[in-house]
Amino acid sequence: MIEDLKGKRVLVVGLGRTGRDVCRFLLERGARVSVSEKRPRTEIAKGAAALIEQGVRFEAGGHRLGDFLSADLIIPSPGVPPVPEFLAARRKGIPVWSELELAGRFLKGTIVGVTGSCGKSTTVTLTHKILREAGLKAYLAGNIGPPLISFVDRSRPDHVYVTEISSFQLYHAATFRAHVAAFLNISLNHLDWHPDFEDYLASKTRLLLGQRPGDTAVLNRDDRRVWALRRRTEAAVSAFSRRVRVREGCHLLGGRIVFAGKTPMALMAAKEIPLPGAHNLENVMAAALISRALGVSREAVRRSIRTFSGLEHRLERVAAVRGVAFVNDSKATTVRASRVALESLDRKAVLILGGKDKGDDFRLLRKPVKDKARLVVLIGQAREKIKAALQGAAPLAEAGSMRGAVRLAFDAARRGDVVLLAPACASFDMFRNFEERGRAFKSEVRRLVRREEKGR
Repeated sequence: MIEDLKGKRVLVVGLGRTGRDVCRFLLERGARVSVSEKRPRTEIAKGAAALIEQGVRFEAGGHRLGDFLSADLIIPSPGVPPVPEFLAARRKGIPVWSELELAGRFLKGTIVGVTGSCGKSTTVTLTHKILREAGLKAYLAGNIGPPLISFVDRSRPDHVYVTEISSFQLYHAATFRAHVAAFLNISLNHLDWHPDFEDYLASKTRLLLGQRPGDTAVLNRDDRRVWALRRRTEAAVSAFSRRVRVREGCHLLGGRIVFAGKTPMALMAAKEIPLPGAHNLENVMAAALISRALGVSREAVRRSIRTFSGLEHRLERVAAVRGVAFVNDSKATTVRASRVALESLDRKAVLILGGKDKGDDFRLLRKPVKDKARLVVLIGQAREKIKAALQGAAPLAEAGSMRGAVRLAFDAARRGDVVLLAPACASFDMFRNFEERGRAFKSEVRRLVRREEKGR
């Protein structure tokens, strides 16, 4: 039985935070742990030192097929692409599990899994807030919190793990079970990692395949691809919709969110929700349905939603300078997220776009850009591709830095406009992550504020 890890030869591929937590978990269970890392040893020395002292063997600077074929189990870190060595190992019958799969086999408690192309972080953060304020022992995990594996040793049956889950984490999941799963939406994303959209969707779909009778699947009724997946889960389906009435779940009716069912109940008026944008109505409905599935009262759900202020780097209002508002949506790393951000505005915008291309179709931004953008400022590696996609939809300009982009945007904006950072790209060409990109934007906005204050 593979769950008995003592003496097993386990290869961990990649040594980021998740990889280190996996190594520690395996060592505590007596496994013989090796690490294969593409980066040179000098780049991982700090994280590797303590593990080497505990007996972990390291191969850095590239993968060796022999390490994969001599393992009893392989655990890739999230984000490690499907390298040929994984296929070779599987052909030999060696299991390849994600950290999520490994954790799910040992964790006690209830797992809430949330996936989708955008809206995950907002939904899990709000869900966690609702559950905690209702008195449940809830913890944030996954992409937005510590890896799920780090909770195993302190997990209890009455704990709830609200987990943001990516396609990378699900790619190597075999039996992972989310007792409550939410699939928010699906659009082109991560085609720099997945070979095509179908592979990306298939990976996301694994969140539903491990569910069993008695579980709950929360699905977006308005997204036809997501809604079609209701036939692929054994869980009870709970739908949310802004456009149509649903039989089980919740929908928007007369400007109010209403829980459907035998006895419909209004949750709250849409205008009471403190988050901007129609997309946040969907995120709120998903969080409300997850919470109801876990027994939280309607009153407690409503109370927590009313006091939710949103996330940093997610349509975050930074400041206003001479009547121009600056909004940081650095977490908008997909075309869909950028489009949603633009459409949430009720005024003209100067849009900052660009970064590392993830294989998205920037032509899908043409209409909202044409409708809302006074100017588009392009940054990063993808700017030539974006320029070709948006030519003629709005005036375009280029900047080589965040400082240059903010200054160009401010100079072009008029009183009452918004300068919106919603890049539609990953950040790794110019920044370590989207958080650093968002902080750089906010720093440049604060620089503008100080300049204006000195000029008065």
